[in-house]
Amino acid sequence: MQNIIHAFLLGIIEGVTEFLPISSTGHLILLEDKLPLVGIQTETFIISIQLGAILAIVTIYPNIFKKSLKRSEWFGKQNQLILLAISPALILGYLMHSTIKSVLFSPKTVAIGLGLGAILMMITDRFFSKGNETSADLDLSTISGKQALQIGFAQCLALWPGMSRSASTIMGGLWSGLSYEKSAHFSFIIAVPVMIAAVSYDLMKTASALSLADLELISIGFLSSFFTALIAVKTFLKLLSKFKLFPFAIYRIMLVLFIVI
Repeated sequence: MQNIIHAFLLGIIEGVTEFLPISSTGHLILLEDKLPLVGIQTETFIISIQLGAILAIVTIYPNIFKKSLKRSEWFGKQNQLILLAISPALILGYLMHSTIKSVLFSPKTVAIGLGLGAILMMITDRFFSKGNETSADLDLSTISGKQALQIGFAQCLALWPGMSRSASTIMGGLWSGLSYEKSAHFSFIIAVPVMIAAVSYDLMKTASALSLADLELISIGFLSSFFTALIAVKTFLKLLSKFKLFPFAIYRIMLVLFIVI
């Protein structure tokens, strides 16, 4: 019963933090000791329940993904932009997968990522939030290939736990000249193929070691992360348009201080 409760709570934390610029993986790593799961590899569970958050994004932006799957759009501009934006992180993540899991999954590295990310977010708010286009529509064709690639390279920062994929891609969008809203929308959309690839790769390597009980816990975490992410994404977009990245940077700094203390 304790495992089930912990899986449910971790799923909620995943859903709340996955698309906020505060690092979901970082939070889950920090909570491993407080909400331990017995008999299952915690890293595999953490990565697997991200599928719930992914499904939430597909539910929120159904037309975007329907368009991407149309045969006539396979080589269209939308898919080209998404491919440009996800390629750098996929390639680097594949090459460094073992190192990331063995070296960077610790409270110390998370604290470093949270702190550096907070500083970058405040710098971005200060120097890159003026003169951006204001359209928040979902027409991805207004994004250039150069901008998509810039976002893709920025996303590589998120391979360090604590940096946050959402923060990295939103900052990348702002650095390339996009608005906060357009950066956030594009960040959510490109998260889907990246996270599917990361989760699938990890599960292929660990599937043989998973038991029926493990799959039950993953399912519980999956469902709780899905429903929580639906609420979190819509709430975050409202907060971002009003307050920008600064409040989230302050939260990250406070969390670093908490870790240190």
